[in-house]
Amino acid sequence: MRVHLDHNATTPIRPEALEVLCELSRRLAGNPSSVHAAGREARGWLDEARERTAAALGCHEDEVVFTSGGTESIQLALAGAVRAGGPGRGLVTCAVEHSAVLAAADRLEREGRPVVRLPVDGTGRVSVDALEAALTPATALVSIQTANNELGTLQPVVEIGELLARRGRGRPAFHTDAVQALGRIPLRAIRERADLLSFSAHKVGGPTGVGVLVRRTGLTLEPLLGTGSQEGGLRPGTESVAAIAAAAVAIELAVREQGDYAARSARLCRSLWEQLTACIPGVLLNGPDLDAPRLPNTLNVSLPGVEGRTLVARLDLEGLEASAGSACASGSLEPSHVLLALGHASERARAALRLSFGRMGGEEDVHNTVEILRRTISAPR
Repeated sequence: MRVHLDHNATTPIRPEALEVLCELSRRLAGNPSSVHAAGREARGWLDEARERTAAALGCHEDEVVFTSGGTESIQLALAGAVRAGGPGRGLVTCAVEHSAVLAAADRLEREGRPVVRLPVDGTGRVSVDALEAALTPATALVSIQTANNELGTLQPVVEIGELLARRGRGRPAFHTDAVQALGRIPLRAIRERADLLSFSAHKVGGPTGVGVLVRRTGLTLEPLLGTGSQEGGLRPGTESVAAIAAAAVAIELAVREQGDYAARSARLCRSLWEQLTACIPGVLLNGPDLDAPRLPNTLNVSLPGVEGRTLVARLDLEGLEASAGSACASGSLEPSHVLLALGHASERARAALRLSFGRMGGEEDVHNTVEILRRTISAPR
């Protein structure tokens, strides 16, 4: 039996979401922008999905923008908010963000806009004081992720939101990449303090190809792809109604089951770490301590004397599916920018392995993972 511990990369589609996806793919024949009966039926399903998504996320339905995934949601938020702020306006973010954020920051910088990338401490957390010091009248947007996809580090996003709110009228907008947080930690307090939040359906058992951007009412964004009537004029193109409806189901269930998932996956992570330290001398934990606030399902370790990306291939042959970092950077030969930003040496960063539990994992997965790792690391190379 194979063990899949790469749920931060993607999750299997839930049966409930798959049922909706298949049924509507067979049933719907109209474009939701069309006024005839088939179009109105598609529009009805799209409207219902927006309402259900908004209810699950605790926002108004008019604040929900459907996109092609988390990356597009992030890029629309960053480029859209900064460009809408006018010439010379810029961005404050941090060094351990997902590549989607860093790529958008690089693009804005090439446009001549000021971009600040804040450092982090040894666990991957940004300093609220350092962020406050980085703000200038030119700052149009602050973008700090809720939870790091490689380490599980939780950023002080509630405190950042409160800091920005105290600045009053004319303050920078606040975006958070909450892709990894959805269904894993409570989001209400974060949602109340952020102006823009990005999510991805396939991280919570929805189909690939669907993202969500929650945009606070009244916040102006410049579209990435010109004008169009879909999604409030922010994203031209016909919506994939069946996939969006399936995504809404998965998001609802993820929010409903968050507490149980968090408690179970935290126990599994702790058990995995305790067993790894007992049988693999020199194993190191990357990111926050297991007793600190963190994503409950994520464990990032550096294993002595190995190269993480090579190890991933060897583990796959033995039946363990894991990763050496973000799936979006899996083709890179460079060590993780996240681990380097923590101040770790290149050797430790290259020896990193990310293990992330899904909603169906159990203690048997922990036992099998430890046995596969012990056997693989000790085997001659």
